[in-house]
Amino acid sequence: MTEATIEKRVMLIRHAQTDWNAARRWQGHADPPLSTEGEAQARVLGERMAGQPATALVCSDLKRAVQTAAPVAKALGLEAVQDPRFRELDVGHWSGQTREQIELEDPRGLRAFESGAPDVRPGGGESRGEIRRRALEAMEDWLGRIASGRLVVVTHLGVILALLPGNEPANTAAVEVSAQDLLTRRKRFDDDGSGAVL
Repeated sequence: MTEATIEKRVMLIRHAQTDWNAARRWQGHADPPLSTEGEAQARVLGERMAGQPATALVCSDLKRAVQTAAPVAKALGLEAVQDPRFRELDVGHWSGQTREQIELEDPRGLRAFESGAPDVRPGGGESRGEIRRRALEAMEDWLGRIASGRLVVVTHLGVILALLPGNEPANTAAVEVSAQDLLTRRKRFDDDGSGAVL
């Protein structure tokens, strides 16, 4: 780890609320926009971020993240660059369903996914291992683009869990860590065999 990496920080922000969030529908790669409540949350987030230091701003390319990032970009005076590698976990054909609906349709698949196994593909979508790899690749790439300072990422709960296990922020809440901590924490988590409980 270089000194430049140690000086870097990462702020991970979960997108604002959608109607699917409110209805507890699994979203995955589906692209619902922010709800009226979510739009208000995003505006407040922009106000909170005004005047805060940031070197770069990146977001998932899904509408809910892009819409959340817009007032943040304005507040920070930065362009929000879209990167599909920061998308939510792909939950395949479970997308749009509630947990109760999934339990009726695919109880065995749901149990396997909720066991935390890293190779289970919810709804035929993407495994936890796969989102972990793409999120880490994206993070290392973006941290390599800045010399120092704070990287702000507007993303999804699945990405935040993949990078920082155990962190479950509410809509528009943020988790901030040093770049070094983020990269080494993920490695420590994988190395001790705990990766199955994401």
